[in-house]
Amino acid sequence: MSASKAESQSGRAVALLAEFIGYRTENPTGDELALCERLARELEARGAERIEVVGVPRTDKSPGAYVFAAYGQPRTLLNVHVDTVPANTGWTRDPFQAEITDDRIYGLGSADTKGAIAAILVALDEVRPKNLGILFSGDEEAGSQVVDAFVKTEHIRGIERAIICEPTRRRAGVRHRGIRAYRADVRGRGGHSSTADHMPKPIVDMARLALLLDDLGRRHLDTGPEDMKGLCMNVAAIDGGVAFNVVPDGASLRWSVRPPPGFDSEALEQEQRELAESIGRGITLYHPIGHEPFACRDVDWYRELLGGFVDDFGPLDFWTEAAVFSAAGVDAIVVGPGDIAQAHAADEFVTREDLAWAVGMFTHVLNQCSR
Repeated sequence: MSASKAESQSGRAVALLAEFIGYRTENPTGDELALCERLARELEARGAERIEVVGVPRTDKSPGAYVFAAYGQPRTLLNVHVDTVPANTGWTRDPFQAEITDDRIYGLGSADTKGAIAAILVALDEVRPKNLGILFSGDEEAGSQVVDAFVKTEHIRGIERAIICEPTRRRAGVRHRGIRAYRADVRGRGGHSSTADHMPKPIVDMARLALLLDDLGRRHLDTGPEDMKGLCMNVAAIDGGVAFNVVPDGASLRWSVRPPPGFDSEALEQEQRELAESIGRGITLYHPIGHEPFACRDVDWYRELLGGFVDDFGPLDFWTEAAVFSAAGVDAIVVGPGDIAQAHAADEFVTREDLAWAVGMFTHVLNQCSR
């Protein structure tokens, strides 16, 4: 490729990314639908044969959305999420106004993951793929309800493989932990601390359960594959206190685990229920988040698809929606421009070099899908 063409591609990717940063898609208050509608126009201009924009109401009533485009009968899918986290504290520039320097593009979502959207669109300027689907989807940063809705549609029929875009520093993620969040509630009757010796103590009950859960995590420190041992048991918070001289009428405990691929999550939940029952105070358990682990089934196929653009295939330290696609029967891999260290951080950025690499990689993938 000539230097002038590469420079043109890079410039177009930077310009598109700068525009996409201006769409406020922070989850859950942002407008995912507006960006999806804009991306539908971009895909139509690049010859997509079928395009559908879908709003997905989430359980908290906030709006989610996706846009799906098909070239032929898709067997391979490219997926990028359009939403971002809220802007973290510490930004020294406007998170929603791209700042472009000689080597970086700053802005919320630049790395996670609007840079990948821009790179795919520039690659589509170069190649008209066959049998490819493109899904730009929301709600990745919260509950994955948008992708959950997508995999229940007819669009998933025939799709065998997927590239899920996350900032992986040009590595390919082939497996990662799941994440399961829990809450326990216990009730008392509350009252003056002068009678505390003879009253239920919800905070103490939750503290006892917290220690038992921590012990459970320690018992599993050697569980899992060699590069992913342990449960990452995180006892996160005990809530319910009122004042130093008040016995609260209830308390809650929150914790999470990140099980490795192959872990028996049902057995883990049973063990946690037994720990709660052992305290004997009528503790109620809730399970608000249950994202399963992920493992790619056919790494060799992706090695061929990605060519020489990715040399390192290995585990990821963070959860992705590859697990949702895998559970739906679609084999997946995770790769994209940017560094996860920038994701969710103040002054998030992606480098021009990474954007150019991503344009090259996606152009190669589209060519492969056009054979």
